[in-house]
Amino acid sequence: MTNNTATATTAHIEHDWETAGKAWGAGANDWACLFEHYSHDVLAAILQRSAVGADTHLLDIACGSGWALRHAEGMGTTTAGIDAAPALIDIARERVPNSDLRVGSMFDLPWADDSFDVVTSINGIWGGCEPALVEAFRVLKPGGEIGISFWGDGKPFDLRSAFIVFAMNSPEWHLGGMKKTNKIAYPGVAESMLEAAGFEVTERGQRISTLEWPDEETAWRAMASVGPAIPAIDNVGRDVLRPQVIEAMEPCRTRLGGFRFRNDHHFVMACKPG
Repeated sequence: MTNNTATATTAHIEHDWETAGKAWGAGANDWACLFEHYSHDVLAAILQRSAVGADTHLLDIACGSGWALRHAEGMGTTTAGIDAAPALIDIARERVPNSDLRVGSMFDLPWADDSFDVVTSINGIWGGCEPALVEAFRVLKPGGEIGISFWGDGKPFDLRSAFIVFAMNSPEWHLGGMKKTNKIAYPGVAESMLEAAGFEVTERGQRISTLEWPDEETAWRAMASVGPAIPAIDNVGRDVLRPQVIEAMEPCRTRLGGFRFRNDHHFVMACKPG
């Protein structure tokens, strides 16, 4: 599938897609219903700038349970998606039954060269995932566009305190991976990754991601559904982790007793020359 076999193999070792799929699929229903809409604002910006429509064939890498694909199909787009979590793909198949959906690795995409007009990845490609961008470049048509998003390094980032709790309770092997993936938040890193894969960067933008939950139990279920939570849950148990997460989220409690989180969310657009 790729001419960068050695690089892709290294990526498989550093980012075990099957392990990642198990983590992100552990709370698939909660993720799909309670968390995945966090990306609404950057997704709207990326789809608008890509000018997707009836003549567009779009691939979403790390597509989760199909939130981005559903919106793209609503704009008339023909879609495809890949994710490492079978449980999330099961939900996506119900949400977007006409989409070409695969379980697999973003480092070895099961599509031919020059297959898509647009590639998106909403918080799916992080630091250390450069070979995934090489694969995205391969399957994108000349002149096609890519849009990726990720958490920024600025304020607000209300989710940071909960993620710190996950890190403090995770096994040592998981911490190194978290630090590497988060490097994409630093200015210029995403652009350098895209350019190294052959893309020409056209724009960087920022939005505020907002998540709202009505009570503690819903907030906990939502936070416990994210991939980085699972190593911590497996390491110390839900009964130990839950009160720490609730305490970390307390500053975001609203006057009505719910929770509101606002987070610095960035996106970068680029094109494949030609």
